[in-house]
Amino acid sequence: MNAHAASRDAGFTYIGILIAVALIGISLAAAGTLWSFAAHREKEAELLYIGHQFRDAIGRYRASGGGGLQLPRELADLVEDDRSPVPRHFLRKIYRDPMTGNDDWTLIRTNDGGIIGVASSSIATPIKKGHFDAQDAVFENTECYCDWKFVSVLRHVRAQRTP
Repeated sequence: MNAHAASRDAGFTYIGILIAVALIGISLAAAGTLWSFAAHREKEAELLYIGHQFRDAIGRYRASGGGGLQLPRELADLVEDDRSPVPRHFLRKIYRDPMTGNDDWTLIRTNDGGIIGVASSSIATPIKKGHFDAQDAVFENTECYCDWKFVSVLRHVRAQRTP
């Protein structure tokens, strides 16, 4: 084998290594994109779960208030309700918003200041656009996570007159 042939073989080896590195880089970029997408979907699922926890806790708080319609004034009221001699706990903790990573929920209040629901403060566009549960059907085709409003439905029972 002469020096010219060895030099040519080294050049082909170098090009082969460069192509292999480029292919590995492209594969890693695709895997990163898939991982990012999966992580985002996981955060959406977590937001739905936490939103349901808040919605249910507000409903239980309201139902346990005795005769009148009582809503929490702060999210902390859901963690420790001291309206009775034995404190009640409707949530274990105030969850963080998975979309922002903070506990910066947008509070949805009634006219008298009671909290009736929460929404994410994130203005990012949701990946999930459809196939929601019946209670979340209003989330279909929303523009941002801030439109996912987890509201406890108020149901007033009216006495009906009988003739």
